[in-house]
Amino acid sequence: MASFSIKFLAPSLPNPTRFSKSTTLKLNATPPQTVAAAGPPEVAAERLEPRVEEKDGYWILKEQFRQGINPQEKVKIEKEPMKLFMENGIEELAKIPIEEIDQSKLTKDDIDVRLKWLGLFHRRKNQYGRFMMRLKLPNGVTTSAQTRYLASVIRKYGEEGCADITTRQNWQIRGVVLPDVPEILKGLEEVGLTSLQSGMDNVRNPVGNPLAGIDPEEIVDTRPYTNLLSQFITGNSRGNPAVSNLPRKWNPCVVGSHDLYEHPHINDLAYMPAIKDGRFGFNLLVGGFFSAKRCDEAIPLDAWVPADDVVPVCKAILEAFRDLGFRGNRQKCRMMWLIDELGIEGFRAEVEKRMPQQELERASPEDLVQKQWERRDYLGVHPQKQEGYSFIGLHIPVGRVQADDMDDLARLADEYGSGELRLTVEQNIIIPNIENSKIEALLKEPILSKFSPDPPILMKGLVACTGNQFCGQAIIETKARSLKITEEVQRQVSLTRPVRMHWTGCPNTCAQVQVADIGFMGCLTRDKDKKTVEGADVFLGGRIGSDSHLGEVYKKAVPCDELVPLIVDLLVKNFGAVPREREETED
Repeated sequence: MASFSIKFLAPSLPNPTRFSKSTTLKLNATPPQTVAAAGPPEVAAERLEPRVEEKDGYWILKEQFRQGINPQEKVKIEKEPMKLFMENGIEELAKIPIEEIDQSKLTKDDIDVRLKWLGLFHRRKNQYGRFMMRLKLPNGVTTSAQTRYLASVIRKYGEEGCADITTRQNWQIRGVVLPDVPEILKGLEEVGLTSLQSGMDNVRNPVGNPLAGIDPEEIVDTRPYTNLLSQFITGNSRGNPAVSNLPRKWNPCVVGSHDLYEHPHINDLAYMPAIKDGRFGFNLLVGGFFSAKRCDEAIPLDAWVPADDVVPVCKAILEAFRDLGFRGNRQKCRMMWLIDELGIEGFRAEVEKRMPQQELERASPEDLVQKQWERRDYLGVHPQKQEGYSFIGLHIPVGRVQADDMDDLARLADEYGSGELRLTVEQNIIIPNIENSKIEALLKEPILSKFSPDPPILMKGLVACTGNQFCGQAIIETKARSLKITEEVQRQVSLTRPVRMHWTGCPNTCAQVQVADIGFMGCLTRDKDKKTVEGADVFLGGRIGSDSHLGEVYKKAVPCDELVPLIVDLLVKNFGAVPREREETED
């Protein structure tokens, strides 16, 4: 497989003199960690023996640790997934008819499991023979040329082709067929994109501040760090087997704003900007995750690293997870389970001994994120730190776009901006670097009637996963339903502030319902006639920002047809909504 090197700017670090001890910036101490047990757990020395070893350039599970492993681990042992990319296995696989592929377990596992290491997800249940392709897009930054290329890929698939913005600032394109994959991978390379190591037991897209480098209030530009992380993780898009055999998926983010657009509390590793002895760096949070059986917020590692050690500490944490993580029940393989077993100090010690100098400084009390900060709305037109320029945030309803939409958005970025677009975790798009003199003309563009800079207040915070239209794990349809129900709710109540509503099709919670004000998790239930229908468990009380908190189940198994009155009632009782009838009467 041909490879390439993406060029990016070296980290532009804040001026250390800005953060001297006499600074007037508001600094906040890192919150103390909560210790659940009376003392650290006892861990036997043999438990700290690495469970993997390097062999022929790849990392494999040692023979003595293969008892009781899950089926996915067996698939990895049977055949190294990275060989499909690094040794051109995809070229031969793409030539085999899919019906023939299904006749062999080895090749069937290739298309259903191993291709996820190339970012390809077979939609066996709902789109047999077609794949979703997930990219790597650090910090959500992309270009008009990249956007047009992705549009050209999905256009050829007609109604089967579309693209979604994900909750990790990323693109997923749909409708891909296997024979086209080698050519698509080459096309991605030509425009500076990759889909490598974006699925299964790999590091997911590094999230950063969507306003990085343009925000007048930013703490630090996150783009250099997310780029460095992505290049390390993928071996500069050539493949990095040292971190491609993790026990489970792993999510990183780099925080650059007081707004915490990056959602650090739900990431496996979050870099929180802080200073120590006048040096700029990051305190570390670890272990945040969602799964079908357990959800946990990230906790302090009691560690601080200088900016130069962003990649080394990521490597050390990943190696500790890779070496020691559990590989049995998939519901207990995320990194927080390992932290629970070793204790936070035991886990920290394992990270420390994998650092280049086997040293890891304790956390700094001088956190640069202001705790009392009202999260800003990035939708609409806002001034940049660069004088005479603005950015515009566009609402993309539930993140779904077609090929023509992508071409139009790319055109806007070229004609009015600098050819750059940015994706957000709320499934929206920001176009930066617009000369103020061009704003009036931009606001008259017809496509802004579809992708509005000023959407209805309830639409602003609406997020939805793929749903069962394409995803085989989803129990219910989400995207169209969430739009329809929200439109109906808007007709019944009036609100003065946004309410974030997230829809996810199954307990895997890709749409992160636990961080929403109101969340909906798909399930099957029975209606009043005892018929099985699509429904949702309703979550309430999720918060983001410095006062982050995971929501809890409010009511289980509500038929989807009964959700509108329930949502209306919640909005009136909990969010200050006013019924339209009463509003008209009072007027």
